[in-house]
Amino acid sequence: MGQDVDPREFSREDRTRYRRKVRRCLDAFASMLSDHDFSVAAPQIGIEVEFNLVDALGMPALRNAEALEQIADDDFQTELGLFNLEVNVPPVPIAGRGLATIADTLRDDLTHAERKASEVDAHLMMIGILPTLTADHFSADVISANPRYHLLSEQILAARGEDIEIEIDGVDRLATTTDTIIPEAACTSTQLHLQVEPDEFGAAWNAAQAVAGVQLAVGANSPFLLGRQLWHETRIALFEQATDTRSEELKTQGVRPRVWFGERWITSVFDLFEENSKYFPALLPVVEDEDPVEELAAGRVPALGELKLHNGTVYRWNRPIYDVAEGRPHLRIENRLLPAGPTVVDTLANAAFFYGLVKALVVADRPVWSQLSFQAAEENFHAAARTGIETDLYWPGVGTVPARELVVRHLLPLAWAGLESSDVESPVAEELLGIIEQRCLRGRNGATWMIEAFERHPDRHTDRLTAMRDLTVEYQQNMLGGQPVHLWS
Repeated sequence: MGQDVDPREFSREDRTRYRRKVRRCLDAFASMLSDHDFSVAAPQIGIEVEFNLVDALGMPALRNAEALEQIADDDFQTELGLFNLEVNVPPVPIAGRGLATIADTLRDDLTHAERKASEVDAHLMMIGILPTLTADHFSADVISANPRYHLLSEQILAARGEDIEIEIDGVDRLATTTDTIIPEAACTSTQLHLQVEPDEFGAAWNAAQAVAGVQLAVGANSPFLLGRQLWHETRIALFEQATDTRSEELKTQGVRPRVWFGERWITSVFDLFEENSKYFPALLPVVEDEDPVEELAAGRVPALGELKLHNGTVYRWNRPIYDVAEGRPHLRIENRLLPAGPTVVDTLANAAFFYGLVKALVVADRPVWSQLSFQAAEENFHAAARTGIETDLYWPGVGTVPARELVVRHLLPLAWAGLESSDVESPVAEELLGIIEQRCLRGRNGATWMIEAFERHPDRHTDRLTAMRDLTVEYQQNMLGGQPVHLWS
C-alpha cells in the first residue's frame, strides 16, 4: 500500500491494458533473472515499524498528519488509519554490528518522534493491536487523507460486492461488519527485509514460510480487539478478513484470498510473481509509460511498475520484492507477519531470530521443507496465532512439541549458527537471541503480559474500557522504558 496513486475511476479498458502490461513485465523479469546481475556483495537487512498514536489516556489519537508535521523526518510516513504512522529504518549489512545499528537508529527515531508528537498530544505505541480501539474507529472518516488508501478501500469493497464481515472466535467472540478496509489499520506490524540473490530466493522464501509459526509463537503481541480477548496474535485473523475481496460464493469455489500464506513450496522467485498475476485481478490498474521490454533492449534496468504495484496488493505473509537501487536490480523477502513491539530491543530480537534461522535453514544439508508439508507449516502458523507461546508446533525430526521447548532446544542453536555464518558479532547475537530464550523460559511475550495485566485489573468485569485504557498506558510506559517484555513486572 506504500505506492502513491491519484484518485480516479477505472474502466474495463484500464484493466485490460493493465493485465497485458503485467504480463509484459513478467516477460522482462524472466529475462532479467537469466541475464542480469542481481548479486549481493554484502546482503542488507532493513526494518519497517508501524506505530499507533494514543493520547495521554491511552485512547487512539487521530492526529497522524499533525504528528508528522511535528516530527519532520522523511523516514516517517502515514499509514492507513489516522491513528497510524510508519517508520522506515535505512538498510544496513547484517554483518558485524548491523542489527545493533538498526536498534540504535530505531531507538533514536522513536525517542525523537515521541518527543515531537507529544506536542500535539499524540504518543507512539509499538503494539500489534491497540486495546482501546472501539467501533467508532472503524468508520471511513478515520482513513488517512492520502488518496491511495481511499481508492484501495473502494476497490476492495467493489471487488467483494458486499460489506466485509469480521468474525473471530477466541476467549471471547467478535462478530461485526464494515463498509471500508479501516479494520486493517488496527493491524500494526513489523516488516523485516532480507536481501537475497535469485539462486537462493526459493530456499530463503521456503525457510521463511517454515518458521512463520515459530515467529508468531514467540512474538505474539495482539490479544485484544474492540474490548474482546481473542487470539494471542489477533492481527492474523483480522488482516485476513479485513482485505478479503471474496464473497461467500467465491470462497466456496476455492478462489484464493489476497491475504495469503501460499499453497506450495517454490523453486524460484518467479513462481510467486507468476502466481500473483494468474490468481489475482488488479485492484489498482494504473498503467505507466515505461515499456519494460524496450528498456531491457536499450540496456537499461526497467522499474516494472505494474508488476510491483500488483504485487503490493497481494498480501503474502512473506512477500517477494523486486526493486532498483542506484541503477541495479535486487530482490528481497519482506517478512510481514510479526506485530509491532513491544520494545525496540524485542523487535531486534525477533529480527535476529528470523535472520539467523533463515540463514541456517538455507545452507542446511537437507532442507527442512523437504521434510515438512506445506500444509503443516500453515497449520503451525494459524495455531501459533491463536495460542501464542504455549502452542504445540510440529517440526521435522522432533515431532509435535511445545513451542518454548522447540525454540530453546532446537531452533535457537540454529539461529545462532546462522548469525555466526553471517558474520554477526557474537555480543550482538548473544544479547538478542538471549531475549528470545528468556521469553521461552519465562513463558512471557507481549500477548501474555497484556492478558495478565488485564486479568489483574479490578474493573475488568464492570468497566472494560477503563481496564483497557489503564493497560495501554502501562504498556506504553514500559515500551518507552526499553526493557524487553520478559522483564516487565
